[in-house]
Amino acid sequence: MARESIRIGGKDVAPGHRQTINVPLGHLYTHNPITMPVHVVHGRRSGPVLFVSAAVHGDELNGIEIIRRVLLRKNLQRLRGTLIAVPIVNVMGVLHMSRYLPDRRDLNRNFPGSTSGSLAARQAHIFMREIVSKANYGIDLHTAAIHRSNLPQIRADLDDPEVQELAEAFGAPVMMSSDLREGSLREQASAKGIKTLLYEAGEALRFDEVCIRAGERGVINVMRKLGMLPASRSRKPRKEPVMARSSLWVRAPASGIVRMNVALGAHVKKDQYLGRIADPFGESETAIRSPASGVIIGRSELPLAYEGEALFHVARFESAKEAAASVEAFQNTWDPDANEYGEPPIR
Repeated sequence: MARESIRIGGKDVAPGHRQTINVPLGHLYTHNPITMPVHVVHGRRSGPVLFVSAAVHGDELNGIEIIRRVLLRKNLQRLRGTLIAVPIVNVMGVLHMSRYLPDRRDLNRNFPGSTSGSLAARQAHIFMREIVSKANYGIDLHTAAIHRSNLPQIRADLDDPEVQELAEAFGAPVMMSSDLREGSLREQASAKGIKTLLYEAGEALRFDEVCIRAGERGVINVMRKLGMLPASRSRKPRKEPVMARSSLWVRAPASGIVRMNVALGAHVKKDQYLGRIADPFGESETAIRSPASGVIIGRSELPLAYEGEALFHVARFESAKEAAASVEAFQNTWDPDANEYGEPPIR
């Protein structure tokens, strides 16, 4: 039996075809229309429908490049099912290089949205209606907030066996069983039975080649796991990701100039020295120490801090050594000087 076309934004995409659709979002002050670009690859053969979204926060840019590279893959010609790729969800946020919409609302706290609410609520409603409602699975691509970096990691409901399998297939070094945040895309997609992963990697307003490369491969790995693409022919053994049992933030014990001495991915022990905070004259210094053993999965990149600001995100594992080995294997795998498309790596 032949597959039916898929309809998004008032446009039909026939099986075996791909198309970029501009989904209407409204108008600017100038009366110019504003649209959300969506690329649909509708396979000739039946299979799952997967949405991959990026820039729900307008300053989180790695996902845009991840989706661009996924769409360049030649093996999409053999796709089973449908890929719905949305590289820029928060169009207005990207235009202003801002996490938020112009009304200062966080789009990722306004799902499922409504037709008569705020600007954020209306755009969230459009995304749910046009994208999420058509899908069986989702991958939402994020980075850390401004002036912070995240080690590549998957956050998901790991109590769901199928979700855990997809998270493992993605191949990030760390997986975290993360609570669903009210009003988030992942919460509302999950409420509709759409299994969704959240990929966190890198820093806002910056491209990171390793995070992009790992994210691209992760999306392809999930598509292979779902049977949307043929299995990989690679025989290379892969280090399995490890699951964090909890995490905590190490906060600034005082205000001042921060000097950090541990990098993302570092294995730290309880009470280990992480850095210090000093006044501009060096007359007083306060050591920063880890309250627990674990791996640094996030950290501030700003050398200035007020007392109480979050500086290091430490994930705790059943075996911190196993987690550190997973991170080390990941870092050794992704050589930023290699590039599958012959393009120079982003520096």
